[in-house]
Amino acid sequence: MLNRRHFRTKVLQVLYATFQDERQDGVAGEKELRLSVEKIYDLYILYLQLFSELRYHAMSYLEDNKKKRVPTEEDLSPNMRFVENPLIELLSQHTFLKAEADRRKVNWIGDVKQDLVKKLFRQIREGEIYKGYMEKRQGTFEEDKNFLIDLFKNDIANFELIHNFLEEQSIYWVDDIDVVCSMVIKTVKNITQEKGVEAPLLPLYKDEEEREFVFTLFKKTIQRSEEVTKLIKSKLTNWELDRIAAMDMLLMKMAVTEAMEFNSIPVKVTLNEYIEIAKFYSTPKSSKFINGIIDKIFTELQESGVIRKAGRGLINN
Repeated sequence: MLNRRHFRTKVLQVLYATFQDERQDGVAGEKELRLSVEKIYDLYILYLQLFSELRYHAMSYLEDNKKKRVPTEEDLSPNMRFVENPLIELLSQHTFLKAEADRRKVNWIGDVKQDLVKKLFRQIREGEIYKGYMEKRQGTFEEDKNFLIDLFKNDIANFELIHNFLEEQSIYWVDDIDVVCSMVIKTVKNITQEKGVEAPLLPLYKDEEEREFVFTLFKKTIQRSEEVTKLIKSKLTNWELDRIAAMDMLLMKMAVTEAMEFNSIPVKVTLNEYIEIAKFYSTPKSSKFINGIIDKIFTELQESGVIRKAGRGLINN
């Protein structure tokens, strides 16, 4: 499942487009946000399918070797450890993964995609992780799992040709590859040797509350835009609103809105999250500037009782 920082980033991106384009309203923006988040899961399913695709290419490679004019003993009796890796077999036969891929219409079908997988398998075959694994023809389930995790981390997740292809396929995927790869690794780690039990796929949202967080944050940031802008303006010293970068302004609007709308999220968590996001999406000095303004606003709103946190480990002010 995704972490909240990634959800906040998705909301930020769609809000930025919404505020920049005066013709786009909140309804259209919410639809765009929903699509953006769903595309993350499409990518997750697509990456999980790579294991069965690599297995297919490995089997084809072994069959082609048998058809050589003068096949070697190794060609005729090949090392089957990779194609018989139990975790790859489980993922290749995963009924829910297949159903979800069909429903979302994501796959590796087509000459371009198959060529990418073929190049990936060729690189994997020449790599030290694959060679080391194949040298020992048998091993434990845990060794098979650790191999697959190491292979994914080092060879599959870092395969630049697939990165380039995915970024061309969807603008939504540019920032999603790292988080999706983390989801795939966690999925592999969760696979057990229990017979008849499919590896559980991670959900997109942890629960309904998480889903509500995403869309409430989006809608409320738009609804409270004018109100929060006034709050920000009241804390500016020797600054005019038009001198503040649009991204900085939006990050502050989101942070203040989140603090006002979600009583269970500590203000320190909200503050730290948007400071970290600012480091990636705004100017080098933005995080310090945003920190100063938001901290003042949070203090004022807590003292006035507008922000009242409730929940385990939280103190009402």
